[in-house]
Amino acid sequence: MNDKKYFSDEKWKDILTDEQFQICIKRGTEPPYSGKYLNTKTKGTYKCICCGNPLFKSDTKFDSGSGWPSFYDSIGENNINIQEDLSLSMKRTEVICKICNAHLGHVFEDGPAPTGLRYCINSVSLKLEED
Repeated sequence: MNDKKYFSDEKWKDILTDEQFQICIKRGTEPPYSGKYLNTKTKGTYKCICCGNPLFKSDTKFDSGSGWPSFYDSIGENNINIQEDLSLSMKRTEVICKICNAHLGHVFEDGPAPTGLRYCINSVSLKLEED
């Protein structure tokens, strides 16, 4: 899956639910402790809801206590991009899908070994493909 997928807002509105559009395209966030994947223990691959790009493996998921599904590693640098996010008067590092540029969440440097990272991801931006 190497083809970039960038659509107009109107096209995304046809493809996504209102909630998915607000979070993935308009860079919103779901309320903490509300996401369907927060407590999921199912084995599989978490993919971008917008384009199907594989993002995270279930064996890297952990309970961070943050209110969002958290992962200590992504599938790879070819699957996600990170960029500085200065919104909400805070400096954070945004995680976006490398294929379609969808907003996924943020990454922080307070995660467990071996990476020390905590990818804090909106459930709405994910689709779990079970193993």
